[in-house]
Amino acid sequence: MKIKEFGVEIWMNAYENKCRYNLAETCVESITLGQLLAFAGKQDSILDELLPMKMTYGAIEGSDRLRDLIASLYDSQERENVIVTHGAIGANALVYETLVEPGDHVVSVAPTYQQHYSIPESYGADVSILRLREENAFLPDLEELRGMVNAKTRVIALNNPNNPTGSLMDRALLEQIVEIARSVDAWVLCDEVYRGTDQHGDGFTASVADLYEKGISTASMSKTYSLAGLRLGWIVAPQALIHAVSIHRDYNTISVGMLDDHFAAIALENREHILARSRAITRDNLEILDAWVANEPRVSYVRPKAGTTALLKVDTDLSSRDFCVRLLDAKGVMFTPGSALDIEGYVRIGYANNAEVLKEGLALVSAFLREI
Repeated sequence: MKIKEFGVEIWMNAYENKCRYNLAETCVESITLGQLLAFAGKQDSILDELLPMKMTYGAIEGSDRLRDLIASLYDSQERENVIVTHGAIGANALVYETLVEPGDHVVSVAPTYQQHYSIPESYGADVSILRLREENAFLPDLEELRGMVNAKTRVIALNNPNNPTGSLMDRALLEQIVEIARSVDAWVLCDEVYRGTDQHGDGFTASVADLYEKGISTASMSKTYSLAGLRLGWIVAPQALIHAVSIHRDYNTISVGMLDDHFAAIALENREHILARSRAITRDNLEILDAWVANEPRVSYVRPKAGTTALLKVDTDLSSRDFCVRLLDAKGVMFTPGSALDIEGYVRIGYANNAEVLKEGLALVSAFLREI
């Protein structure tokens, strides 16, 4: 099986440890274990929980405690609808491994996380790209989607909130997509790793798993919950699909780590603290970015409605990669080039990390723009 190089991961691997101002990070600023234990009031008791643990395999599908907590993030899901994975990256890969065969048709939005079109393509599927365009606020064109689906359409792949654009499909739009999927009996896989970071309300939009009998939600502890180091994600889907996924999962996962499972459960039991922090960071930092864009004549964007990232359009003759490399060399500021995301003409910024790093980095970008 051949597969395309993963553009954004290659970029991050090459430059992430060489920058002074990382404005390419996509997680809400990571929390320490100390912060997590403070949220949970467990600073003095955590060893009493950990020291008796035998370091064996954990619960195969994820502990009942954790699966119940994950189910509680949805409107109509139960433990049996949940299986725990090695991050959302593992969740997405398992769904495609389970559902997609040579000759199937898959529709994927783009730009999005490259897994959603490169993995099905590597399995021999016919992949149609539903391009998200700036003139539509980076939301899918429903008429275009209707024209793409057919009797062979196996999966429609979405990403909501969207990485890299920060666009957000509301419940009404998702329900229309569900009707299109239902018309051809297709699954809808929605990568929801940024769910909980909406700019308004409680931060949560509807999940496709709650809207459709063939809806699949994947998510993780990495982005919204600031715990990427746990490498823990999940799939929420109908029980029959969870069973089918578990057959494939037995070959590459067995279980996630017991400590990862334990700390993820602690985090979700105390999620109100983490989510309040994430909302404050994403909303306050977006105001910083918004003010900078408004005062930077060579930069424009579609203001994100959720998530941690945005696409910036920069008035320059340089390719997105050349711009990012020269910026990194000159100022130590790291963006992600649009070319790594299959959307030339833009750069991606991650704005949900340390606010001072964001302010200082953006000031250096302005200086660089004046110099070139």
